[in-house]
Amino acid sequence: MAGAGPFRILFVCTGSICRSPIAERLARLGLSRRLASYECDRIEVASAGTWGHEGASMEPFAAEVVREFGGDPGDFKGRELQDEHVAEADLVLTATLDHRAHVVSMGHASGLRTFTLKEFTRLVAVLEHSAVPDGDLVERGRFLVRAAAALRGRMAAPGPEWDEVADPYGSPLNVFRACASEINTAIDPMLTALTARTGM
Repeated sequence: MAGAGPFRILFVCTGSICRSPIAERLARLGLSRRLASYECDRIEVASAGTWGHEGASMEPFAAEVVREFGGDPGDFKGRELQDEHVAEADLVLTATLDHRAHVVSMGHASGLRTFTLKEFTRLVAVLEHSAVPDGDLVERGRFLVRAAAALRGRMAAPGPEWDEVADPYGSPLNVFRACASEINTAIDPMLTALTARTGM
């Protein structure tokens, strides 16, 4: 697990060209709207895929919906998930439960810091804000990861697909828009919890 340094968030999907890139770029956008320029290096965001298309561009519809939200899809290159990506991450957020299981199977003591994106948001939402420490963003982030892990066994999802984001690959633009909206709905409160600031 990462030591001193920034709080590192890794988004994981299958191909690294749709869901995790959308999440990565929307998270970067959300952080830019919450953090001052001198704070931006305190939280790093990246993405990868369990069967990632190494070096591939973002899927065109994925790039389009990122732009529609005000994000920047430029200079993106897909990555295949590697051991070092997991080992360096403070928080791994996956699209589905299968992706979460894949990350956990890689080891690196990742079980307590790997969640589906929607699961993490659901768990963090029930934390008392007064219990979350103010101050350093990295300390706050790591506290939230520990707290969410402690809650997981006591707060199961209502159904098996509740915490998942379906793959839009090969679908029309409206499906990508729905997917991006679903991802953004999960990311926005999660970033608010991490930074203690709402987006503009």
